[in-house]
Amino acid sequence: MTVTELLLTLFALVFAALLSACLTWVVRPMLLRHALATPNIRSSHRIPTPQGGGIAVVAATLVGAALAVGYNSGSINSGLPTALFAATLFMALVGIADDVKSIPVLPRLLLQGLAIVAVVLTAPHDLRIVPACPLWIERGLVLIAGLWFVNLVNFMDGLDWMTVAEVVPITAAMILLGWLGHFSVPATITAAALCGAMIGFAPYNRPVAKIFLGDVGSLPIGLLLGWCLLQLAYRRQFEATLLLPLYYLCDATATLLRRMIRREPFWAAHRSHYYQRATDNGFSVAHVVGEVFALNVGLAILAIASANLDSVVARVLIFLAGAISVVFVLFRFSRPRSSGISCRD
Repeated sequence: MTVTELLLTLFALVFAALLSACLTWVVRPMLLRHALATPNIRSSHRIPTPQGGGIAVVAATLVGAALAVGYNSGSINSGLPTALFAATLFMALVGIADDVKSIPVLPRLLLQGLAIVAVVLTAPHDLRIVPACPLWIERGLVLIAGLWFVNLVNFMDGLDWMTVAEVVPITAAMILLGWLGHFSVPATITAAALCGAMIGFAPYNRPVAKIFLGDVGSLPIGLLLGWCLLQLAYRRQFEATLLLPLYYLCDATATLLRRMIRREPFWAAHRSHYYQRATDNGFSVAHVVGEVFALNVGLAILAIASANLDSVVARVLIFLAGAISVVFVLFRFSRPRSSGISCRD
């Protein structure tokens, strides 16, 4: 990465952070009037709280990334796919509609699928994860994985600071991977803009949150994060691709499978995720997100280490270390805390 690209990455991070903080402050009064989330039996909050702060996060991310990449390449189209920006905006609109008036499951999945298809099918044909696999099979699997990833980010956004504790370490690791030459410059800048936007939003979302992301934030954030991870997979950094979002993948997937085995309506809102069970088991919100953040920092360090090793055995061992760490945290969250005092906000 050149000095110019390094400075543009830092610009995207700082600019997005400032813009996100300002926009959140501006939109919050409007959301208080029109997008108030009322607590229910599945909620982790106890007072009505405005949702839709993702408007600021998504806007800051796209503007910051577009300015930095556009300056570096002379044209946004030559650095970032137009389809990604269009799909992100479309996903945000779907999220707004779902925040204001809940969209039924099937239409919601179809709309999300359209956005993901636009990103997957417009990718250059020479970008391959497994060249030996037929292109249509690989793209089909990427589409399914993208749809699941977007939704699991949405599922996991159920606690103050939870998405911040997930996205900031992942995107910070991507910035370092970009600086080390393991990540493309456009993807690095996009990750930096998303990291900055989440940092700017964080003060408003800290426990007890003054505003939530809402689907308008979690869905496009999932799309952008998924796209960045896909670029890492294209670089054959498979261990790093899995390690970075491993906590979200394990918590959401294990919860879905458990609900399906129990024949529960897995598509309906619930409080079965491990991080939600932790608050019911006596862990405070701050404790839960603190452990998740620390875990994700550890996973980020392991991901960076794996990207810089040539030994397959060493990379597999690093991945196993990350997996064991995630299982340990999930086990802790599933067991009552010794104090037995619930501290949900």
